[in-house]
Amino acid sequence: MRLVACCLALVASLVAATAFALPQNRPTPGYARVAIETSAGTITVALDLKRAPKTSANFLAYVDDGRFDGVTFYRAARRKSDPKYGLIQGGIDTDLRRALPPVPHEPTTRTGIRHLDATLSMARPNRPNSAMGNFFITVGATPTMDARDGYIGYAAFGHVVAGMDVVRRILAVPTCCGSGPMRGQMIVKPIRILRARRLDGTPRPTRGLKPWLLGLNRKPKG
Repeated sequence: MRLVACCLALVASLVAATAFALPQNRPTPGYARVAIETSAGTITVALDLKRAPKTSANFLAYVDDGRFDGVTFYRAARRKSDPKYGLIQGGIDTDLRRALPPVPHEPTTRTGIRHLDATLSMARPNRPNSAMGNFFITVGATPTMDARDGYIGYAAFGHVVAGMDVVRRILAVPTCCGSGPMRGQMIVKPIRILRARRLDGTPRPTRGLKPWLLGLNRKPKG
């Protein structure tokens, strides 16, 4: 019994140490915070620049370019066993005008960033090195998203530091439609992302045209 108690105490201390190491909603070395302002409220995420540098840089490029401004959270995937848990997914969806080239995959086995509660991760098609401008946030631990033998998993690269109440509200909205793994998970009235802005560091927008903006400032004829 004493050995069991010691083991439990060690596990508890490790969990506490891990939680303490995660940044709160303030500037933290090695992390960059982004505020995702939505029609349901603001979600603030912290990107892990050291352990997932390529995935974080990709996300920040979308933020700094304004590629997430005006898109939506369009998917709420609730667990059948307990609808309070699951994930919400947002981003450019199929709007390739906003897309940047796919980012190299950074698996959880390399980064050590697991899919725990409030994890920020990249959505992707069913192939490696294919993630672009769609992402998801977990509600509850989702270890099935982690890489393992024969499965590349998804690239977790940060976590929510404020606004999980907003994430949970989005998870609970009515859904329908969809096909395949997303059947019944598409949000009936998608939650608009009004603006995504970085809170730490200097914005570094990409060069070149922004096709999704073309024509927005044109005055109607007549």
